[in-house]
Amino acid sequence: METMETMQPTDTPMAVLLDDDQCYRAIRARDARFDGAFFTAVKTTGIFCRPICPAPAPKRVNVTFYKSAAAAFAAGFRPCLRCRPELAPQAHALLSGARLVAQVTQHIGRSLGGNQEKGLDVTALAQYAGVSDRHLRRLFAEHMGTTPQGVINVERLLFAKQLLGATRLPMNHIAQAAGYGSVRRFNDAFLQSYGKPP
Repeated sequence: METMETMQPTDTPMAVLLDDDQCYRAIRARDARFDGAFFTAVKTTGIFCRPICPAPAPKRVNVTFYKSAAAAFAAGFRPCLRCRPELAPQAHALLSGARLVAQVTQHIGRSLGGNQEKGLDVTALAQYAGVSDRHLRRLFAEHMGTTPQGVINVERLLFAKQLLGATRLPMNHIAQAAGYGSVRRFNDAFLQSYGKPP
């Protein structure tokens, strides 16, 4: 295992503050200080992981690093079933734009499964944040590497996955609670992301 002496994690979790070599050293050491700071996508498997994943570290040439789980998901990678990226700690940002993105992302998570979920779209999120749609999209692209809608889609899927594992709710209730219009849409999204049906 390599030492992490040269790596300086900060309260700003964005992978943009870390170069690829630092990220790779963090995954080889399974350094918990970087959990939630970035996600590692493995090209050969199509899966993305947290830095603390117990799986053997992939070869350096086979990985790409993403600022968020949503960005890795939007790039076509599936969440790892071992380290469960949906459980990664929420990043706390020092920058005002990053802080706003973190607040909006937390709002998305809180809104799922409740009455607020019906109005969960980019326009509603921009109104919640007090900024324009365009500015919110720009902030998400800069700090998350994806769009607000991409984060909504990922959070919706991860919420449904948590309900699958933690409850005995019927599939139609899980699909409805996670904001899918039908069980079929939920099944399609789950199959596309995890490579198997719910």
